[in-house]
Amino acid sequence: MEFDYTVITKKSFDEAVRSVEEETKKAGFRVLYIHDVSATLKEKNFQIEPFKIIEICNAKSAYAVLKADIKIGLCLPCKINVYIKGKQTFISGMRPIVLSQFFPKADLGDLPKEIDQIIQNIINKAK
Repeated sequence: MEFDYTVITKKSFDEAVRSVEEETKKAGFRVLYIHDVSATLKEKNFQIEPFKIIEICNAKSAYAVLKADIKIGLCLPCKINVYIKGKQTFISGMRPIVLSQFFPKADLGDLPKEIDQIIQNIINKAK
């Protein structure tokens, strides 16, 4: 089972970030925050190619997993990364189906699979 779902896009970095934001909203999720990691590192004189972490959430799903095991909060909110590596732009998200490996006692039912599919759809449509 892969930890991440990653695609390459032909969109520019900024276009990919905007597209992830739009597709997140269409999927019924909310963008909570966008971390500009490259800008943060630049403040400390570290240079990397453009890299943003887009935090997304669906309150109903978050509530359900937190009720199953509050420690799952360590994995929330869901994150989608947009970054440039070499000359290519990538969109990547952690797959919620891995949660059962980290929290085997939590009864999550099919929710991780459902959220996994939603995140993959967001990424695919944003591509």
